[in-house]
Amino acid sequence: MIPVRCFTCGAVISKHWDEYKERTSSGENPKTVLDDLGIRRYCCRRMLLTHKELVDIFAPYQ
Repeated sequence: MIPVRCFTCGAVISKHWDEYKERTSSGENPKTVLDDLGIRRYCCRRMLLTHKELVDIFAPYQ
């Protein structure tokens, strides 16, 4: 689960996650995708670039 807001500046970033994930998985450059989405701050870019989906991995252990 992507955090709703950036930990550093508090900007809402979760609304961009689905489009970012879809476009980067199709082979598009992450820098281009973030620029197109209007994510300019490096702290917000970090949140999307480094996010790893762990819910599916930990779900069986509940």
